Amino acid sequence: MLDNLETTLPYSSSKAQYERCRLLYLVGQLQPGGLERQLCYLLQGMNREFYKPAVVVWNFCKDDVYANELRRLGVPIYSFSEGSTRGSKLKALRTLLGRLNPEVFHSYSFFTNFAAQWAACGTRTTPIGSVRSDFFWAKRESGFLLGRLSARWPSAQIFNSYSAAKQAQGAKGIFVPKKIFVVQNGLDVIRFFGTSVGIADGTNILGVGSLYAVKRWDRLLMAVAEIKRMRVEFKLQIAGEGPLRHVLQQQMEGLDLSDRVRFLGHSQDIPKLMNDASLLVHTADSEGCPNVIMEAMACGRPVVAMDAGDIPFLVDNGKTGFVISQGDHASLVGRIIELLQNHSLRIQMGSAAREKAVREFDLKRLVEKTMEAYQGAGWGGNIKN
Repeated sequence: MLDNLETTLPYSSSKAQYERCRLLYLVGQLQPGGLERQLCYLLQGMNREFYKPAVVVWNFCKDDVYANELRRLGVPIYSFSEGSTRGSKLKALRTLLGRLNPEVFHSYSFFTNFAAQWAACGTRTTPIGSVRSDFFWAKRESGFLLGRLSARWPSAQIFNSYSAAKQAQGAKGIFVPKKIFVVQNGLDVIRFFGTSVGIADGTNILGVGSLYAVKRWDRLLMAVAEIKRMRVEFKLQIAGEGPLRHVLQQQMEGLDLSDRVRFLGHSQDIPKLMNDASLLVHTADSEGCPNVIMEAMACGRPVVAMDAGDIPFLVDNGKTGFVISQGDHASLVGRIIELLQNHSLRIQMGSAAREKAVREFDLKRLVEKTMEAYQGAGWGGNIKN
C-alpha cells in the first residue's frame, strides 16, 4: 500500500528503503503553496545527517514542484499506491511508522493531523499537528468531522501565527489542541536579497498568491481600477494559479484594466519578480504567516497589506509598509498611491523591511523554534545546528 520512491532516496538497496528516520513529516501534497515551501525550508535549514528526516505525501504527484526540491535535498519521500482509500492510507501509515520508528511524526497539513495521531497511537513516536492558516477557516475547509478531529489531535500542535493561536486558545468546546506552540515562518534570506527599490521604475506593483477567493484579488483589481481613474501610472503583475483565474480575468477586462494588469500564472522565480517590483500589495481576508510578505521584505520592498493573520506582526505599520484595516478601501487605494509616487519613501521602507527580514526571518530561527516545540510536546531528542 505504501510506495517508496527510490529515485528520491540516497540509498541503493531495497533493504535500505526503510532505514530508520528520526523525524517523519506528513504533508497533504507537494504542489506550489506556502506550507509546502515552509516544509522545504525547514528541511533545508536543519542538519539532515543528524535528524535523518523523511516525508510522507498523502496525495502525491511525482512532478510536483516541491517533490523536486525534496529530491535535491536528498530527503526520502514515501507515497501511497494509486487508488488507495483513506482507510488503506491510515493502515499503511501504521506500517510505515513500525518500519521507520521515528521519534517525531509531524503533520504539516491541517487535514492530515488526525492521521498522524492515529498512526502514532500506541507507539513511542511523538505526534505533532499543524495549523498554518486561520484556525476556524482550517476547521471549516477540512469538513465537519475531520476538521474537528484534526483541531483536537494530536494534542500538541504548532501554529505558524500568533493570531491563529489566539483563536484556538479562545475557542469553546473540546476540539482544540491542549498544547499550542507558535513558530512563525522562516525564509532563505540570502535567496531573496533585493536590489535598490524602484531604480528604473516606481510604478510596478506585484501580487503573489494562489487565485482563491480568500486571497481577495477582486479587492486589489477594484483598487487599481480606481487608481487608473485618478490617472496615476502603474503596472500590476499577479503571480499565482488557481480556479478563479478566468473569473478574475473577466473582472480585469470589465474594469478596463487589460493595459495595466497581467496574470502570470505560477512562477518559480519569485525573487526576480520581487526585484522587478516597486512594492507588494496583499489583500487577503484570511492568513496565517504569509511567505510572500516576508519575501518582499527580504528583497527590500515595502508592503501594503490587509491586517489578516500575523501580517501586523510582520509589517511595522508606517515603517516597513502599511497595514490596512479590513474593508478600508480608501486607505488601501491611498497607501498604494503614496508609495507609487514617493521614491524616497519606498527606499526608506524597503531598507527597514530588509533589515527586519535579516534579523527575524532566517532559517536558523525556524529550525531552532521548531525543535524547541518538539521538546515541549514531549520529544526527548537533542537539538543540533
